[in-house]
This record gives sequence, structure tokens and C-alpha cells, in this order.
Amino acid sequence: MFRTYPNLSYTLLMLLLASSALLIFRKNGLAEGIAPKPNVIYILADDLGSGDLSCLNPDSQIHTPNLDKLASNGLAFTDAHSGSAVCTPTRYGILTGRYAFRSRLKKGVLGGYSSMLIEKDRWTVADLMKKAGYRTGVIGKWHLGLDWVKADAAKDVNHAELDIDWTKSENLALEKGITVGPNDLGFDYSYIIPASLDIPPYIYLKNGKPIDPRMTDITGNKTPRGVFWRDGKGSQSFDLKKTLDIFGQEAKNFIVSAAGNHSKPFFLYLPLSAPHTPWLPSEAHKGRTKAGIYGDFVHHTDAVVGAVMHTLDSLGISENTLVIFTSDNGADWKPGDKEIYPAHQANYIYRGEKSDIWEGGHRVPFIVRWPAVVKEGSKVNQTICLTDLMATLASVTGQKLDRNAGQDSFSFLPVLRNASDTTPVRPSIIHHSIDGMFAIRRGKWKFIDGKGSGGWSSKGQASDPEGQLYDIYNDPQETSNLFAKQPEIVKELKALLEKQKSQGYTRPF
Repeated sequence: MFRTYPNLSYTLLMLLLASSALLIFRKNGLAEGIAPKPNVIYILADDLGSGDLSCLNPDSQIHTPNLDKLASNGLAFTDAHSGSAVCTPTRYGILTGRYAFRSRLKKGVLGGYSSMLIEKDRWTVADLMKKAGYRTGVIGKWHLGLDWVKADAAKDVNHAELDIDWTKSENLALEKGITVGPNDLGFDYSYIIPASLDIPPYIYLKNGKPIDPRMTDITGNKTPRGVFWRDGKGSQSFDLKKTLDIFGQEAKNFIVSAAGNHSKPFFLYLPLSAPHTPWLPSEAHKGRTKAGIYGDFVHHTDAVVGAVMHTLDSLGISENTLVIFTSDNGADWKPGDKEIYPAHQANYIYRGEKSDIWEGGHRVPFIVRWPAVVKEGSKVNQTICLTDLMATLASVTGQKLDRNAGQDSFSFLPVLRNASDTTPVRPSIIHHSIDGMFAIRRGKWKFIDGKGSGGWSSKGQASDPEGQLYDIYNDPQETSNLFAKQPEIVKELKALLEKQKSQGYTRPF
């Protein structure tokens, strides 16, 4: 038969070999020389709480069918944390693998006109992926500072810089775009807004240039609760209500274009603008939940994620595409919201809210789908941090980080390959609040170096102990402060915190 039908025999042999390779790939994942580098999509929601998702909170008053499907087809981490309790520092940590308190930003967030936070020579996740042969893109909310083109009037005749406040729009040529941005940090393609959707300038920048350079004054809004944005400059055509859907469509366009280039995989960082204020659900999502317009905006966010997943599936590239979905911090769910919607726990059972050092400020949903490697429908309680993306993708792409990259990043790839692996991903994790308060977690113990929440919830009382210690395993709601009862644990953790802060890294080299 082989002599008579040589082409058929060769074809059958190749099919047999391919089938065997696929079986090994599906069984082991990332087997040497068999698994190709996966496409990677990192979706970052904005101010989404772990209790908002119906797959993580059975009592959620918001049905999130697409995120529920993502979790059922993948792996959910139940002890995942953002690098900070607010957005800018968390985003710095995601892209650099480094805690943001090591940067110039010691507390708070940046504005829309702030200069670039990521240092010029800092190695980013986009650099890492580009080195591995990926096409890289960012679409969505940036909020890490940009170096804008400066207005001509801000220079003297010798073109020397004057003492100018570059945080004011009148000193910047907004219609000309930026001089330093994502494209200088390893991204081949960028389509962004500068900061949160409630912070001017309201403008889309494509590869550093405005989509619409016609600037105008956009009037802010303060009521009702959650439907808030500030006065400021913006493009004439900018419509805040359309931003979430625009990012979703741009993401789909990028995926379709990148998937058409079979010579290289792609990495897409997709930081969505929702459900951060202003809460602006489209008509199709209004009234779809039992948590008001906030819940409806979460429902809208879920739909955008679903549309991105549908694009992957329709292109037939889901099998070897690593999708990560998470949030930059806890939900901005205040006591007044809880009074109106008492059945909904945006931050699940956890104390506090966005901005706080308590768990509600930084414990976030974290879902991973990668059909070729990750077992479906699993949940793990491994402690991970959003800074861990750098080391994980280095492992995925077969690269080794040097001392100047990912100083606070640990790879969780072993957990993706085997959800039952109980080897701790990281020995400890540092938390940071909007006011710059520190906490450190090691195993079950969480030490907070100060009184109150370090954020918007509570400033603490004068009579409170100087610090806080909680047994997170047995008291995840942080109701019993053991600071006075466990002085040795407090001493150990405070010393560990100070060591890790001062040495400039936590990852072993």
C-alpha cells in the first residue's frame, strides 16, 4: 500500500503524529517542543469587586453569565490581590512586576496630565512579550501618566523650558498628542484614554495621536450617585457613554488582525474603563440587575468581555489563548449603597472598599482560561498578586528575568498546569492603601502597620492599638484584632515588611 499510495501514507503518518502531539499537549501543557506559545489577553476591569460576580458570590444581585462561563471553562483564584487598593499603582505593578511604592508614587493616583510613572529604562511585560516574538497591544484606560506635547507658548526664544505647571491643560498642546506613552514601553499598538473616565482630558489616543484633535470644554456631572465626571478638556466627538463599547470593539479588531498574522502570537492588555464611575450602562443593560445602575454597568462590562471571548471562539484560536480576567482593586461600594441595596455585597464578605488596606480594598476576582493547559471548573486558594503577571509570562514564554525586572513578581504557572499543586506561589505579599498605609501577609497572618483602613472607610480611633493583626484563614472579615495577643508574630511581620520595603525586591534571585 505504501508503494501504491505514497502521498496518502505520508498524510496519514503526519495526521497520526499531529494527533499524538495534541494528546501530549492537552495532557501535559507546555510540553517541551510541542506546545506553541499561546496568545495572551489580560482583561482588567476597573473597580470591580469579587462579590459582583455570580460565579464567585452565589448571593450576588448581578448576573454575570459571560464571566461565569469563563470561570466554568477555566480556573478561579479566590485569594488574589491587586498590588494596591487603587488604580494607578496597581497598573504600574501589573506592567512592571514591581510594587508601585518603589516608584515616585507613594500614595494616591495620577491625574490625566501627570507625566509617565513607569521609568524610562524599566522593563515591562510588553517588552518581555515583544522579546518573545509577540505582537503587543494595549486598548483601554491607561492611567499611568503620559508626556504630552508642550504648548509653544511655554518656551522662550531659546526653546529652554520655563517654570511651567505641566499639570494644566492650557500649557499643553492636547490636539498634538503625546511624546512618551505606551508605544515607548514595548507596545506595538495603543488605543487609550489617559486616565479614568471621570478624569480629563476626555480623548482617545491611537499610537500617541488624538483620534479627534478638535478640543472643547466638557461639562462635568455630579449627580446622581456614581454618575460622576469632572469638568475638563476633551475631543468634540468624545461620548462617555460609548467608551466601554468602543474599547470592546477595538479589542475585537485587534484580535482579528493579530490572529490573521500566523507568524507570531499576540499579547493584548485590555484595561477596561468600567465599572468605575461614571456608571453609564447602555439601554440594553438598564434594569437587568438588582444592584441599581452600578449593577447594570457591571452587567454591561460582563457583556463586553463575552463579546471578546466570542471573537476568540469564532476565530478558532481559543484552545491555545491564555485569557486572564481580574480587577485593579476592590469595588467602590460605599455604606450608602449598602443601605439601598443591602442584599448585594460588591466586595463579598470582606471588610472595607476600594482604597482600603482591609481585604475589600485589594482582594479581587481572578479568572484564567487556557483550554490547552488549564483544567476546567477549578477553584484554588493560592495567594497571588497582580504583580505576578511578569514572572508568569516569563515562564510561559521560556524566558528568565534578571535582577532589574519583575522584582516583586512570582510565577503561578505551576498552578495553571496543576490546580491541586499546594506549593505556595509566593512566601508573602505586601498590601498598600491609597493613603500609603502598608500591610504584609504571610500564610494566615496579616499585619497592618497602622490604625484604621488607610483609606476612605475609617481613620481609626485614638484608643486603637498602633497596628492590626488578623488571622485571615479563620477571620477573613478582619473582625478580631490580635495585635496585643500575638506580639511575636507582630514583631516578625513588621521586621519582614521593613526588610522587603528597604531591599527593593521580594523575588529571590
